[in-house]
Amino acid sequence: MHSVPDPADTRTQRERMLAGDWYVSDAELGEAQHRAARLTDRYHRAWLAEAAEARELLAELLGGLGAGTVVRPPLALDYGSNLVLGERTYVNYHLTAADVATITIGDDCQIGPNVQLLTPIHPTEPGPRRDQWERAAPITIGDNVWLGGGATVLPGVTIGENSVIGAASVVTKDVPANVVAVGTPARVIRQL
Repeated sequence: MHSVPDPADTRTQRERMLAGDWYVSDAELGEAQHRAARLTDRYHRAWLAEAAEARELLAELLGGLGAGTVVRPPLALDYGSNLVLGERTYVNYHLTAADVATITIGDDCQIGPNVQLLTPIHPTEPGPRRDQWERAAPITIGDNVWLGGGATVLPGVTIGENSVIGAASVVTKDVPANVVAVGTPARVIRQL
């Protein structure tokens, strides 16, 4: 970030966020985050007691929830509305989805425990970072992808269909379809 955004820009902070531009959190975004926290808390409690109610809460929380998809709590989200899960996907415990930008997970995926999907980007310059400017880039995970436990996917990354990301790997750039990628940063070690 080389300068503070143009003061003549009349878009709301939410509009700026959704466009992937620099923004600062405000009351509207704070309320959206609190909504997500409240629904997430209700989902966690309902998951223990009533499966049908839990599914309804999850559908209300997320931007999309495919048929047959399972999400095991706890779950941590920024907004929820920017997370879209395909059909028959399995999300294990402790997913952190910082969904400032859209996170799209395809059909038939396996998301291991303690996975982090992180869309926010913070400025490296001290002043704008201190002033809490941020922006985000979307994450896209193709169909039939397996993210091993503890994997981290960074902003702007696309992972192609059928690929496997090894446990504790940090994915810093796009991964093609039909490969195994491991390490920090993740690198392709073989074709599938």
